[in-house]
Amino acid sequence: MKFNMTDTGYTMTTDFGTIDISGDATKGFKPGELLVSAVVICSAGVLRQVLKKMRIDVKNLDVEVKEIKRVEEEGNRIKKIHFHFTVEADHLTEKKLEKAIEVSTKNCAMAQTVKNSIELVKTYTII
Repeated sequence: MKFNMTDTGYTMTTDFGTIDISGDATKGFKPGELLVSAVVICSAGVLRQVLKKMRIDVKNLDVEVKEIKRVEEEGNRIKKIHFHFTVEADHLTEKKLEKAIEVSTKNCAMAQTVKNSIELVKTYTII
């Protein structure tokens, strides 16, 4: 991973390609968006794997960020992320999904990285 300065921010280069990062949302991804994306996508990916190990056939798993709370007095840091899973699967009960979310939280590297600084609120809908 490499970061190169541009006129409006930075370009990040990885083995998979490049993305523009900027504090100006019209010039690239904002750093906070990347942080939230890392936590949410890691959580969803691990959840999908946990459900698979539970022999739940997941037809679709979408995630929507419902709320991001920041603390202006602390450098506008992210204090809370509320994200909502919409899971389409046969034979999936609320109890099974809640257990899978609990297990996935313990096994998601990004959720564990922020666990003492960002509150993660996870809600869901089963289709």
